[in-house]
This record gives sequence, C-alpha cells and structure tokens, in this order.
Amino acid sequence: MRRLRRVSGVVFDCDSTLSAIEGIDELAGPHRREIEELTDAAMRGAVPLESVYGRRLEIIRPTRRQVEALARQYVERLVPDAAEVVRALLFEGVDVRIMSGGLLPAVEAVGEALGLPAGKVSAVGIHFHDDGTWAGYEARSPLARSGGKHEVMTLLRREIGGPVIMVGDGMTDLEAAGVADLFVAYAGVVLRPAVVAEADVVIRGLSLAPVLPLALGGEPARSAAVQDLYSRGLSLLEEEYRAFFTYSNGGNPE
Repeated sequence: MRRLRRVSGVVFDCDSTLSAIEGIDELAGPHRREIEELTDAAMRGAVPLESVYGRRLEIIRPTRRQVEALARQYVERLVPDAAEVVRALLFEGVDVRIMSGGLLPAVEAVGEALGLPAGKVSAVGIHFHDDGTWAGYEARSPLARSGGKHEVMTLLRREIGGPVIMVGDGMTDLEAAGVADLFVAYAGVVLRPAVVAEADVVIRGLSLAPVLPLALGGEPARSAAVQDLYSRGLSLLEEEYRAFFTYSNGGNPE
C-alpha cells in the first residue's frame, strides 16, 4: 500500500460510488436485463467500455424527461455519508471532483446536491431534439471508452496541483489508478473482485466516511466540526488500514 498523506483532491466516481445505483440500468426500462449484463461486463473489464456504451444508449434512446428523472434518483439514492464527506473535505480545503461515464445532466445534479459547481463534474454529454427525444450522445468523450478515465484523471490532477485520491467501483475507475496517489475501491454497493484485488484500500461498508481520514492522511481534522465523521470513518476502515495510519505517521503498527 502506498504511503498515506494528506491530499489536495479527491475524485469520485458517481454510479455505485456516490450514488447506490447504476444510472444506465435505471434508464433501461423493459431492456433492463440486457443493459445490466452489458454494464456488468464493462465494469468487470470483460469487454471494452466503448463496445457497449453507444449500444446501450441506442437500445434505450433516453428522453430528456427520463434523464431528469434519473437525476432525481441519483440524489435520492446517495450513499450514506456521501454528502457529509464531501462537505467535510471542502471544509478542510480539499478539492472534490466527480468523474463519471454517466450522462452529464444527471451527474451534474449529484454535484449540485453535494455543493459542487458544474465545472467540478466530468461526464458524457447527451443531445436531445427540441421535443426532448433522444438525439445522440457525446461519442468523442474519453469517458465513453476504455482508458478515458486515465486521460481525464491526468488533466484533473494537473488542475488540482497536488496528490489525489481516486474513489470508484469499476474497472474503468481502476484504469485511473496509475495517475492517482491512492486508489480506493468502494465495494459498499457492488464488490468487483478484479478491482478490489488491485486497490490500495478497499471500503466494504455502505458508507463513504472512511474517505475522510484517508484524504487527510490519518492526520487530525483541522476543524472540530468534522471530528465525529473522521472518527466514524476511521473506525470503519479495516484493521490493516488503521494500523497503516499509525505506521505512516511514525508509530508502531502493533
């Protein structure tokens, strides 16, 4: 495991990380089973993302109204402590971003609910006709293909200007691990063995609270207002990671 230290930024995935749903599956309607199988294959790394991304959308052909409904679902199904963790990170001076292969209007709604401006959200654009019917998507977006999150993460890290944590659940998130200073697999919604096996840290519980002590490198929060959340997050980390905090800061891991 890489040495823990206070970071300048945290980049979150959206689907099955900040929110406990996979947006494309929720849009699928009568095609849900087919879409779920395609999504799972891409998130496990069994097929390249670009081989299923456009295909799923062409099957569903989501309308503006459906995407607006998805935005509400995303916010309603935020993972426990997600809003509190983002608020605490911002209070502590940590830059927070969302990087997602989801559809931009819906993912921006998550950002807004978490107090993040649209400029802090990277996702895939979608196009509608004047009557709100499907007109295509941003096919050239790097986030619609394998390797794209690595490219976008490289740009985000440059913008943030310091060490960064990546938090996500899927193989596309793992592709960005080489750019991040710490890769955290969030397995509280879906545990993907191939991603967990390669992660620096794994969060298995249904809470994002552990991200806070990880982002602060095991150092005390600067604000007393977030100490309870910090302590809860630390308690939820597995024993091996709590011991590593002690070791990283010069103590005895025993």
